[in-house]
Amino acid sequence: MLKSVLILLVVSYTSLMYAAKTQRPNILFVIVDDQSPYDLKVYDPSSPLETPAITRLAGEGMVFDGAYHMGSWSGAVCTPSRHMVMTGRTVWHLPKRGQKAARNNAKPRPAPTNGLGAPGYDPSVSSMPGVFNHAGYITMRTCKRGNSYEGANAVFQIRNDATKRGGTRESGSYWHGQQVMDFLGEREKQTDPKPFLIYYGFSHPHDVRDGTPDLLRKYGATNHKDRDNPPVLRPEVPAPDLQVNYLPEHPFHHGHPGLRDEVKVSGVWERRDEATIRNELGREYACSENIDHQLERVLEKLEAMGELDNTYVIYTADHGMAIGRHGLQGKQNLYEHTWRVPMIVKGPGIEAGKRVQGNIYLLDVLPTLCDLAGIDIPDAVEGASFAPILRGEKQTLREVLYGVYCGGTKPGMRSVRKGDWKLIKYDVLDGEVQETQLFNLAQNPHELLQQHHAEDVIDFTGNRPRIEQVDVAEDARFSAKLKEMEALLLSEMIRLDDPYRLWNQPEKE
Repeated sequence: MLKSVLILLVVSYTSLMYAAKTQRPNILFVIVDDQSPYDLKVYDPSSPLETPAITRLAGEGMVFDGAYHMGSWSGAVCTPSRHMVMTGRTVWHLPKRGQKAARNNAKPRPAPTNGLGAPGYDPSVSSMPGVFNHAGYITMRTCKRGNSYEGANAVFQIRNDATKRGGTRESGSYWHGQQVMDFLGEREKQTDPKPFLIYYGFSHPHDVRDGTPDLLRKYGATNHKDRDNPPVLRPEVPAPDLQVNYLPEHPFHHGHPGLRDEVKVSGVWERRDEATIRNELGREYACSENIDHQLERVLEKLEAMGELDNTYVIYTADHGMAIGRHGLQGKQNLYEHTWRVPMIVKGPGIEAGKRVQGNIYLLDVLPTLCDLAGIDIPDAVEGASFAPILRGEKQTLREVLYGVYCGGTKPGMRSVRKGDWKLIKYDVLDGEVQETQLFNLAQNPHELLQQHHAEDVIDFTGNRPRIEQVDVAEDARFSAKLKEMEALLLSEMIRLDDPYRLWNQPEKE
């Protein structure tokens, strides 16, 4: 009898262990609106922004130092970025990308006819919510309205979208957090709940950055409304210091006349003076810390429910932001502070506290989630799963990274990165601006320019650059590297069906 009981216990225990191992994981995908990785202590230890939940998430998971959005054909950079998240497609193969006929100095190629633009593509099957719906998951979404892929957004089983950029519970980030808390509260009542995919999106820290009063005070900021005068900084509660790559103005025009982010953001407008930028950084940090509070609520709830250990948590942003870096304000550039995104992943089987380069795009998120959940990756997906990196099997997903911005005058900006080397090219304003920048990011991680060596700028930033920390595109010692990177950029443009060519590139390959 005793032997039979022991056998039964062993069998039961084995069955439970097998069930635990084969239980499908939950997904909590967190995406914030307009956040540079350098805002976070995880990426810049000197940042004054306090985000204990994000810092803890990084300590319990994996941090990617090379995560990027691929780029944009629109001034609203979040639109193609969120399309890529939802579809796993590259920037020139997105649905309804709205790209108009080339103009100005453009050298167009025909738009591709393959992929999502082809007749018959069904987001209810191949987009993030469609894939997980068909796999038996319950899919829930909260995020801002607009500037996204509505075809995919409409497929979520539960959807509570609203743009919340205010400084109160009802008008700010708390609202998004409460939608997830309500979902989890209902889930607790279920006896056999399905695995979930939660798309936990925020409307902040995108402008207008109306932080809560307590957090604004903490970061020495005010919701400034006076267009004619800079805000008054309070010495008793200092606003954040300027970034090391701050400039009073960019050395040449960015190529998008009238760009909202650069000339119309309330509280900033065209101003790049110290007080305005420091105040706006304080507003940015106030909004970001509030997001951290809402993330903490959800993580604590999942832990209390006993579901956190079986949940993959992904924290990222749709793109970065300048806010004074390089004399720019918005997201329409290809410097690292804006082209890069934060990416932190925690979950079953991921080594805690590990840091990797990665070289991933946001469009790799969908195939990765499929991989982690044991779901077949749709044929329409062009991204690659970075689950092998999460499992510790490799350090990077790809060698070369391509970036584009052509939301303004065409062809716009292009970038390519390989290893420590990065090229940025500008071809805008009917050929009035044709510039090339070349950086060694190992020596010059903040992409400092000659203008950063000026004494008045050093007085502002408190940072004295080393002599080699400049753009080296015109340095004859690096002419071979420049030629190599130029060829690499053209190769990537051809491979990814970029419909434009820059001034010094052949019209047709």
